Amino acid sequence: MKQHYQQLVQKLEEITHLNGVMSTLGWDQEVVMPMGAGEARAKQLSVLAGVIHERMTDPVLGECLDYLTNNPVVVLSSAEQCNVREAQRSYDLETKVPKRLVQELAELGSRGHSIWVQARKENRFTDFAPVLKHFLLLKKEWAQCVSPELQPYDANIDLFERGITMAMITPIFERLKQHLIPLIQEIQGSTVQPDTSFMQGQFALDKQEALARKISQDIGFSFDRGRMDVSVHPFCGGSHPTDVRITTRYKTNNFIESLYSIIHETGHALYEQGRPYELGDLPVSESLTMGIHESQSLFWERMIGQSRPFCSHYFELFKTTFPNNFAFATVDGFYRALNVCKLDFIRVEADEMTYPLHVILRYEIEKGLFDDSMQVDDLPQIWNELMEKYLAIKPPTDTLGVLQDSHWSGGAFGYFPSYTLGAMYACQFYRTLLSEQPDTEQYIATGNFGPIRQWLNQKIHSQGRLLTPQELVLKVTGEPLNPDHFMEYLASKYRAIYSLAS
Repeated sequence: MKQHYQQLVQKLEEITHLNGVMSTLGWDQEVVMPMGAGEARAKQLSVLAGVIHERMTDPVLGECLDYLTNNPVVVLSSAEQCNVREAQRSYDLETKVPKRLVQELAELGSRGHSIWVQARKENRFTDFAPVLKHFLLLKKEWAQCVSPELQPYDANIDLFERGITMAMITPIFERLKQHLIPLIQEIQGSTVQPDTSFMQGQFALDKQEALARKISQDIGFSFDRGRMDVSVHPFCGGSHPTDVRITTRYKTNNFIESLYSIIHETGHALYEQGRPYELGDLPVSESLTMGIHESQSLFWERMIGQSRPFCSHYFELFKTTFPNNFAFATVDGFYRALNVCKLDFIRVEADEMTYPLHVILRYEIEKGLFDDSMQVDDLPQIWNELMEKYLAIKPPTDTLGVLQDSHWSGGAFGYFPSYTLGAMYACQFYRTLLSEQPDTEQYIATGNFGPIRQWLNQKIHSQGRLLTPQELVLKVTGEPLNPDHFMEYLASKYRAIYSLAS
């Protein structure tokens, strides 16, 4: 038994290290790679994806798993059981997918990203449409290979949020629409509107970067085990808990976007840096799902970063960093301006109230693309119609509409629901934290983020993949995912900001 398990560990760690190389190449592509290197990088990633696929489908790996799974004399610890279980799942998936398809997806993902960047820049959806069509064909084929019993879109969702299906998501999203759309309309009609004038103007980029680095470090990001850079679309990447890389983008007329994207990505990074890698570079130490991952980024961005105590703690720093802009601002005014509910075209710039509608729009489009009720060529029009329906605004360009997100350029269909599931997880985690640590808001007000970070690490980060997302949420909060907490949180917070009747 020991020999079989040690052999399994050796092969799994090799796969983890190769995936780390793949991740680093992906980071390089988005941050520092010369534009002209796109074709070469696509071929490199294709070859590497093929190598990883070969390792993941190695018959010897299958023999080890068969012995460890089916031999009654095998006794494993919970961590070892997790490694075997997760490795078996990956092996089953990978052996169902031909190497050709794996390489095609990797190569298209690399090429697709470069094409998307240029199409977005030039506002030319027609340039990106062929990539999207090709990805849909490949991802439908992939779904048929790995889970023929599931609807193709469900198979893709499961890749990011295990155990979640359209049948579970759709009713939740319908409830959110029914709750949020009239509340947003009520907010827009309120006579009490936050003054955001001091948030506009010019904000020096070097000061923005220094501010982002400081707050990221204050929250707990270790620059000894990570770095911060600039990319077209903010993200968190890297190859290992000791090498975590976050990015943002800067605008001279908006320091909030860069700062809060860094707080968001720092939440992801703390999860990655907090993983239990002392258990080895093995499945048990990996992050759970994208919904849980997004819960950590949104926890820090929304629950902590946009709270009144956080605003109070950092207000003087903001004021000294941008004295001309904040000359007449107050803490309360900043809190209200930061949490303004505005109708915006861009998802990553959206507030808590409107953000779920941005996600629902994308979810409904992806559903339509996979069941063929929508066609790629019609997406600009469909996108704009749904924006008008849900948010009463129409993007003037595709750059501000259907081309704004990078996800489809990499074939990441099924990812978007994770954001709103993550927001609901985050809200539920925060409620539990407040009950277990009543001094949390005082910690935030004094910049003492250690107890919060430690709680998250103990409850979530250090758990790796020992539990399913559903088991984790139940264990941490004492109940399954409950959307009511999220809706109550939004209603309470924003009715107070806009002086609306309860």
